[in-house]
Amino acid sequence: QVQLVESGGGLVQAGDSLRLSCAASGRSFKMYAIAWFRQAPGKEREFIAGINWSEMTHYSDSVKGRFSISRENDKQTAYLQMNGLKPEDTAVYYCAARPDLVATSAIQDYKNWGQGTQVTVSS
Repeated sequence: QVQLVESGGGLVQAGDSLRLSCAASGRSFKMYAIAWFRQAPGKEREFIAGINWSEMTHYSDSVKGRFSISRENDKQTAYLQMNGLKPEDTAVYYCAARPDLVATSAIQDYKNWGQGTQVTVSS
């Protein structure tokens, strides 16, 4: 099991950038695939980015080209660099981990979640 804590959210203007961090405690962080999800008010939680053991990444179409996921195993931390933020990116952002090679996009595949961090983008 890993425990996850997100940080880095805040209130920004459209076009700004933010970097979210997901700090993990526990064993064998490098053996976990990591994903970022977000949930906007009144909407379902959605997958936006994932990174595998091999550091292969994949993204949802809504953030591809603007967001970048990365990880530093020696620091037990994953990141989500968000550029060109838009008002529709406003949501609570969650990181999630699964003890598997691949970061899937399915919420039910993840048993380890952080508490979330709020990102608000004003127009």
